[in-house]
Order: sequence, then C-alpha cells, then structure tokens
Amino acid sequence: MEKQHQNPSPAMDPSRECEGKGACELKSNQRFADKIMPHLLNLYGSCAKANDFDMYAPNASFEDPLTHAQGVKQIKSAFYSLAKVFGESKIVEYHIQESEISPGKKEILIDNKQHYKIMGRNIDMISLIKLYVENGKIVRHEDWWDKKPLRNRDTVSFPLVGRVMEMGRRGLMLATHAMMGFGKDPDSQ
Repeated sequence: MEKQHQNPSPAMDPSRECEGKGACELKSNQRFADKIMPHLLNLYGSCAKANDFDMYAPNASFEDPLTHAQGVKQIKSAFYSLAKVFGESKIVEYHIQESEISPGKKEILIDNKQHYKIMGRNIDMISLIKLYVENGKIVRHEDWWDKKPLRNRDTVSFPLVGRVMEMGRRGLMLATHAMMGFGKDPDSQ
C-alpha cells in the first residue's frame, strides 16, 4: 500500500485537523503509518512533545549516519537536539509504503525530502526512513541519508572499520544525550 504526500497545509486537505508545524490528527481509521506520520513530522520539525514519542517501544532504537540512540530517552535527546542545531528543520515531501512482514510486524518505508537551515544556509536532503513495527510500536527507526544504507560492520568491506563507525555514532549519541538532559522533555524542565 503506497501513498504520496507533500506536507499539506490544513486548507488543502479537509480530512485533517492540524495544529502547529504539521501536526495532524486523522479523522478516519487509517493504516499505522498514517497514524504516526503527524508525530514523525513533529519530530523532524523540531516541535516534538512528549506524546510524540508514545509510538516507540521502550527499548526502541534510532539510527542515522551520525547517531545511534537506544531506548526512548535517547531517541528523545536525538530529536530534541535538532532545534539546538538547526534554525529550521522539517520534512517537506514524503511517500509512504507500508508492508506487513508477519502478523503483528510491519515495515514502513518513508521516502522523503528534508529541509534544514543552519547558520542561514538552506540544506535539502533526500532520505529513506525505515521503521520496523511490532505489536503497534516502533522497535527500530533508521534514517538513511541520500537513501544509502547505514555504514556498520555488516555493510563495509572491513568489519573493523564498520565497528569503529558504530562506536563513533554511539559516542556522539551519549554526548548528545547528556547535553539534552538525559531525555527530559523540554516542557517538563
């Protein structure tokens, strides 16, 4: 099942009630990807609230080329840090494909274009977000920049080099986690 979107404005899509930077609640019963997409738009749009992370299993992981977060608190730190680094961040276009792998397990692929502003400079990037869902919760969230697989011991020629890359992502995540108050929600500090 596939669906393509440009981040719609509320006036363009009457089936959505929108709040804030792209946060929407769907009125009709939709597939899992449609239910979580408003929350993902909030995460990538630097306007996440505590309830946007309810879609993750407690032991979920998030990984992109810079960080590897383990557990919801580290995932919160990874996304809350976007507002500290970028003047602007958002997903501007996306295309969703959702597949059932087995009963209770889904894979969701979100082919997307992300926009960032850093030090007054606009950066647009294509990405593939891969979500693995079990029993209605995300257990793994990968963000493949330029749609390239994450480099690790299984995807590089020399496993030792891949292992060093993995350790670097974990180290950067631990520093980010400490800087962001160990996953505390900004509205609760």
